[in-house]
Amino acid sequence: MLNAVKLTDIIAPSFYEVHHAVKQDTATHFLLGGGRGSTKSSFTPTEIVLGMISDPNANALALRKVKDTLRESVYESFVWAIEKLGLAHLFDMPASTLRITYKPTGQRIIFRGADNPIKIKSLRLRKGFFKFVWYEEADEFSVEDIRSINQTALRGGDGYKVFYTYNPPKSRKRWVHEYRNNPPASWFVHHSTYLGVPREWLGEQFFIEAETLRQRNELAYRHEYLGEDVGTGGEVFKNLTLRRISDDEIAKFDRIKRGLDFGFAAHPTHYGVMHYDATRRRLYIFYELHKVGMSNRALDNSIKAENKSNARVTADSAEPRTISELRNLGLNIAGAKKGPDSVDHGIKFLQDLDEIIIDPIRCPNTAREFDGYELEPDGNGGWKEGYPDRDNHSIDAVRYAMESEIRGPAISF
Repeated sequence: MLNAVKLTDIIAPSFYEVHHAVKQDTATHFLLGGGRGSTKSSFTPTEIVLGMISDPNANALALRKVKDTLRESVYESFVWAIEKLGLAHLFDMPASTLRITYKPTGQRIIFRGADNPIKIKSLRLRKGFFKFVWYEEADEFSVEDIRSINQTALRGGDGYKVFYTYNPPKSRKRWVHEYRNNPPASWFVHHSTYLGVPREWLGEQFFIEAETLRQRNELAYRHEYLGEDVGTGGEVFKNLTLRRISDDEIAKFDRIKRGLDFGFAAHPTHYGVMHYDATRRRLYIFYELHKVGMSNRALDNSIKAENKSNARVTADSAEPRTISELRNLGLNIAGAKKGPDSVDHGIKFLQDLDEIIIDPIRCPNTAREFDGYELEPDGNGGWKEGYPDRDNHSIDAVRYAMESEIRGPAISF
């Protein structure tokens, strides 16, 4: 029955590579971002249904952050996929229950909202395992939500496929931005738009609406239809480049600066190493130490392991006792000379650089904090004054490291 259906009539050309990656088992996690009409939310249930009928032990778990949104989104998407594949007679899809069963084997597609994580932890199957998991609007989930759910669902089998579909959020604080720019091992990242979908699938009116928005508000069009990361307008650092910094580049760096922000309680200590190209006004950040609960001796050993020449480290002067102890251990360390507006001066200096280049592989926490650092909204469409004092450990360490450049001849840092 399935042979009578051409997959090219259901899967858009832009998803052929993802289909092959799923089929060839080249990844476990599939991060599928895109704009409106990209068909990512119809591709995913199609792929899951195909996988289930080829493996009699495979079940699926489909999730939304809020339970009330399940029926009109992921459930209807599965119904659509099953009908398009010509398999409706083989699936039990009761309108009154959020559950779909494959009649020949009893395999199930189960739907859950993550607003009640206890129920997810208690999930049990009579047969088989959850081979497929789908997070729709994945940016609404936290990394902790996903980790907990995956730990519950991904057990008792193999060949798992986890799909994360989302429209790029404006806020860069969402985890999908970090994973898209720096995907972990076993992750497949894909971006799609309506421009890769056959025109007749979406209908002429869809394209008319898209073009109308493009002409009226290009930024909104790029975000909604092209799925671009256009930001909220509250991003502090708009001069970032996240890319690999090669060993050859690092070998030529000759203006190395080191900064240290002390941690406390649950807050991490952050040590950063960077090179400043003053001629081109470029800052290269290529080494970090980011850890909670470090003793002063362990911190000293870790810094000396990187800083073999014991060059100067500039640290947060609010911790004179810690600086004194590290100095007694032999570390070449001094406190930053803070002034009344040191935070503003430091951040504005960094904002004015032509480019801040961060290696997201060597410095994942630095990349995350700089990329996600945003002003606080004031609730009226604007922004609160001042810079938020959170998730900025690496930013503080960079400010301390760059104090001699920031202070200049007139500014008291």
